[in-house]
Amino acid sequence: MIDGLLVGAVYGLAAMGLSLIWGVMDVINLTHGAMIALGMFGMYLLFNLTALNPYLLLLPLIAIGLLLGILVYWLAVHWVVGRAQLMSLLSTFSVNMIVIGIGTAIWSTSPYNVNFTLKGITVGDYTFTGNHIAAAISALIIALALELFLYRTRPGKAIRAVADNRDAAELMGISSTAVLAIAFGIGIALAVGSGALVSTLFPFTILSGAVYQLKSFVVTVLAGLGKPLGALGAGVALGLLEGLVTPFIAVSWIPLIEFGLFVVVLILFPRGIFARATA
Repeated sequence: MIDGLLVGAVYGLAAMGLSLIWGVMDVINLTHGAMIALGMFGMYLLFNLTALNPYLLLLPLIAIGLLLGILVYWLAVHWVVGRAQLMSLLSTFSVNMIVIGIGTAIWSTSPYNVNFTLKGITVGDYTFTGNHIAAAISALIIALALELFLYRTRPGKAIRAVADNRDAAELMGISSTAVLAIAFGIGIALAVGSGALVSTLFPFTILSGAVYQLKSFVVTVLAGLGKPLGALGAGVALGLLEGLVTPFIAVSWIPLIEFGLFVVVLILFPRGIFARATA
């Protein structure tokens, strides 16, 4: 159960990027899973190149993810913002397929892993793995940094202003185009960072990002659309659910339970559980 909570923090971090993009520009980012996979392989390559503690490599990977996200925004997303939802779906899905295709050509679909283990903590008869603890702490630090950025810096306040009312923000002198590019870059950076953390916990392939993209959609709906900070709590809740049910049922049933929860929340709380609680 505790491991589920720790992994849930990483789920929450992955969903924060999806939720931020969704909330700020009303774009459903279908490149999300591919960017998570790139984060996994980015960590794998940097770790094998430098042999440094992988959690120290998060910062450069997140910076690369930010630049990559801004590039993807200008190439594929800027032209469809404000247009029919189908346009953004097709555009981001195209980028997703390009990344997966190139990744498959380079790495095939064979599993990889980051061969690094931190010493765990033993409490009674149970040992909490060091990697799970480090990944959860890293996710919490990144989430706190995002909150401080959004609420304590001028660019962060500009992102919130554009998300609330783009036209009014433009009248106040805020360049919505630049803000949207930065917001999309941050969303991709969070996806890359979460993928890097996942790579320290489990084996992965270039296709692994799709699983976490689906979990991100579940978490985003639980938290409420456009609520990146609430996504962290919803991710922890999803991880706790996985930890609770895993001892009693086959792992193959977990996606069914998660998506059953997804449907129930959509029916009962269309705006999300957290949004309903704060309305």
